[in-house]
Amino acid sequence: MPAFTFEKITQPVRRAPAAATPKKPRGLISQMIDRFAERRARRASQAERAMRRDEETAK
Repeated sequence: MPAFTFEKITQPVRRAPAAATPKKPRGLISQMIDRFAERRARRASQAERAMRRDEETAK
């Protein structure tokens, strides 16, 4: 029997980038809130454009 033994050193394991987790479908309430917020933002931008137009015509 030999006096000592050598350990086999394995190569480091290459880790692949983590697979992207599939997105969970958003809840119905979240979708409704998104729709309301989007409409409100559109209305606000339209109102802002109208105000600018009125200011330009007043000059």
